[in-house]
Amino acid sequence: MEPLVEIKNLSIRFPEGNSTFEAVKGISFSIGKGEIVGVVGESGSGKSMSALALMGLLPKDAEIASGSLCFQGEDLVTMKPEKRRQLCGSKMAMVFQEPMTSLNPVLKIERQVGESLRIHTKLGNAEIHERVVQALSEVGLPDPEGLCGKYPHELSGGMRQRVMIAQAMINSPSLLIADEPTTALDCVVQAQILELLRNIHRTKGTSILFISHDLNVVRALCSRVIVVYKGEIVEEGQTEDVLLHPKHEYTRHLVASIPEGEKGESSGGEILRLTDLNVFYDVRGGLFRKKGKKHVIHDLNLSAREGEIVGIVGESGCGKSTLARLALGLIEPTEGTVRFKNAPIPERDSAAWRAQRASMQMIHQDPYACFDPRLPIIVQVAEPLRHHRGLSKEAAAKAALEVLRAAGLPAHHAGRRPSVMSGGQLQRAAIARAVALEPALLVCDEPVASLDVSIQAQVLELLLQLRNRMKMAMLFVSHNLSVVRCICDRVTVMYLGRIVESGTVEAVFSRPLHPYTKLLMASTPGADAHVVRYYPKGAMPSPIDRPKGCVFASRCPLAEARCRTDVPPLRDDGSGHLAACFSGPSFLLHPEA
Repeated sequence: MEPLVEIKNLSIRFPEGNSTFEAVKGISFSIGKGEIVGVVGESGSGKSMSALALMGLLPKDAEIASGSLCFQGEDLVTMKPEKRRQLCGSKMAMVFQEPMTSLNPVLKIERQVGESLRIHTKLGNAEIHERVVQALSEVGLPDPEGLCGKYPHELSGGMRQRVMIAQAMINSPSLLIADEPTTALDCVVQAQILELLRNIHRTKGTSILFISHDLNVVRALCSRVIVVYKGEIVEEGQTEDVLLHPKHEYTRHLVASIPEGEKGESSGGEILRLTDLNVFYDVRGGLFRKKGKKHVIHDLNLSAREGEIVGIVGESGCGKSTLARLALGLIEPTEGTVRFKNAPIPERDSAAWRAQRASMQMIHQDPYACFDPRLPIIVQVAEPLRHHRGLSKEAAAKAALEVLRAAGLPAHHAGRRPSVMSGGQLQRAAIARAVALEPALLVCDEPVASLDVSIQAQVLELLLQLRNRMKMAMLFVSHNLSVVRCICDRVTVMYLGRIVESGTVEAVFSRPLHPYTKLLMASTPGADAHVVRYYPKGAMPSPIDRPKGCVFASRCPLAEARCRTDVPPLRDDGSGHLAACFSGPSFLLHPEA
């Protein structure tokens, strides 16, 4: 196979104190034309550095100590900057790990997605708008016309990541570099994105360098895989051979890193109760967007007891993150009540509300957005210990170092600033800061999405240990069903702001009652996906134009006339397993019948 990219003896180093740190150590590999190559490794292993070097996006203090980077036979290291910019805009594109740090917060989505077309093509504004809408639709975003007029902060984390993918693919590049492109996506959209990447590869012959910590995703997409450990390639070969018959000790460790934990009892008192919640957001009108109210949470009821972990799953934009913020009192419901330890949440920003913060903590989805880039990590982890526990500076720093170590972050990283840390390293620091106060309620919004499998297992084990020791209640928001099944006691499935199914993990995963739950499970990498062919293709409707009846009717293979006019109630099957469906699960449990 003719190589499109050839990397030879590449070494990249950074200054560290009075010496240097070698992040990449003489690696060599190639990417053939029309080939999909996966790169796996733990956070900080250097797996993203070669991709950044290809795009000319290494940090200013990084130095290419040796080696060459050839694209279509030309060395990018010695290429003139203007020519390299033309290549990076039209022939090479990259999807970054953290969309919020890559998208401009003051520019609307249409301008950012269409920017590459304006620079590298002669298309007019109307044609660019049409291409942007098409690109947003192809990555599964609802209401692409309306999204054109939005800003990044108005979208959920998963929706922002899909915007980044649309932005990268709009010019049909020869090489697409994808750095954790499905990390923030739910399993249904993840399956759609993987299929979209396959289609691009199949129809346009695009080469793809796919960087990920999710071995199941790599196995589903990539023909060849490269395993990186501490800046070096330790194993390389055909994906099936490497993952089924790993030869290097580190690869065997990655493959064997399946999180396991002993679930505790949840027989304690009730910590959290959400009753009849409704949340509306006002939406301003625009040229391509009509004015209205977005109904993001609809008639929602939920509770969590001491020592109980409640999983919240669903597609991006279904209201999971809004639910998490409601539980913490960070926003107020339009209708309904939120009670913590059998008492209403105090008025926001009051003295009582601030004092309650120590008992209610959150692990955020985007770690870059919740750390001050100017301060070392240890200072920021120690800050809540000093404020809420009254510890001295020295005692708080010592306690912070211990919890950072427990979250899997080495001691020598504690003094670093967020800007020089990988997404996975920073997420571990965010987890450490949240659990340092040992809260009664911990809300986890995609807490392990950016972590490699080995660290993911450590963090999940840490959360289970904390829960078992402190009887901490948790709301665990995630799109990773394997993780939810491992750590949660109960699971709630949401779609377009409504709960469509709820029950124990064992009941929901062994016998899903709602068609949407079945779709989620069938869309998980490595799962039996034969059921998916029965589902009409489509995206989640806009919350502004909510269906009158069942919210899932437009995508449901079982939908009948009353599903489009009546809302199915949540009904208990007699065992505490609830589902909102008129038809029942028989067709989906036995689709060949």
